[in-house]
Amino acid sequence: MKRVGVAELSLHGGRCPPWLFSRMKRLGGAIAEIIVHEYGRQEFIRRMSDPFFFQALGCTLGFDWHSSGLTTTVCGALKEAIKPEGLGVAVCGGKGKVSKRTPNEIQKLADIFSLSSQKVESLRYASKMAAKIDNACVQDGYQLYHHVFVLSEDGDWAVVQQGMHERLARRYHWLSEGVHSFVEEPHSGIVGDRREEVVLDMTARESGEARKSSLDLVRDDPKRLGSYVREAEQRSLDEYLERSPQVRTLIMPTQHTISELTERTMTALRKAYEFQPESYEKLVAIRGIGPKAVRALALVSDLIYGEPPSWEDPARFSFAHGGKDGIPYPVDRRTYQKTIEILESAVQGVKVDRKEKLSAIRRLHEFLE
Repeated sequence: MKRVGVAELSLHGGRCPPWLFSRMKRLGGAIAEIIVHEYGRQEFIRRMSDPFFFQALGCTLGFDWHSSGLTTTVCGALKEAIKPEGLGVAVCGGKGKVSKRTPNEIQKLADIFSLSSQKVESLRYASKMAAKIDNACVQDGYQLYHHVFVLSEDGDWAVVQQGMHERLARRYHWLSEGVHSFVEEPHSGIVGDRREEVVLDMTARESGEARKSSLDLVRDDPKRLGSYVREAEQRSLDEYLERSPQVRTLIMPTQHTISELTERTMTALRKAYEFQPESYEKLVAIRGIGPKAVRALALVSDLIYGEPPSWEDPARFSFAHGGKDGIPYPVDRRTYQKTIEILESAVQGVKVDRKEKLSAIRRLHEFLE
């Protein structure tokens, strides 16, 4: 599985006007249908996992290109518009509490898509892990509040999820195709409005030894882990910063580092010890192993074993509105042309009046120009 990209958007409040949502649902559903019929279910899943295409689709449907509401509204419109029985694709999950329904909604699709119980469990696992990785293993400060799982009757899937931090929202895209690990370099492209100065990224290739050390710590006696923690706590912050200059700019008070091994976290780690996970992925998958446990293990691994994790934000580029604000969008020409081709073709095939078609195409080109 791979995380395909991340997009950051300004966090806007308010609700989508009913008239706009109705139009987005009608137009979005029709575009989805044409993409599936013309390019296939797999291509539709791929397109949903592409941050650039997704943003262009939202603008075509009529939403503000720079608003965080584009993510939740486009996903909501597609979920209501797409009929799984007819297209062989479906949208599960949503914003807030609705995201918690994702596993049950996947289960309900088993009969419609003739999915085996084993396949359903793998899809539910993918949904869970995509959310957990972006919440616990990529600690960029953005708290997830939206999770959508798009799947096809062939078993392909994509995830579109979003987190919030201050006045920004960061969007994460995942694709099932091509990669078989959740915990090492699961993305092929990441974009964002802003790169954070310090991000604990346990999915980075550079964090490989830190992942191994974290696993060794958990598989060892929890009492030993406690002694390691006490030893680590005796070391000064200055010493740690000297050993790991990449986090020199990080304001890292003691209570937010090693001391995060609270009793609750230690209980989860004792559970992990009893389980004896075979891999870092299986460790992260354990219930109760969250951001605090992941971070504490990473810090102890560095202080005790000298295996530092990556503190570099995996977001690589600035997400800009087609360069209109002077920052060019980092997308290759082939992707750019394919986006135009698919969306223009889909809009032309939609059964709506000519004026609405022209308006949709105009909005698309305004975003791309």
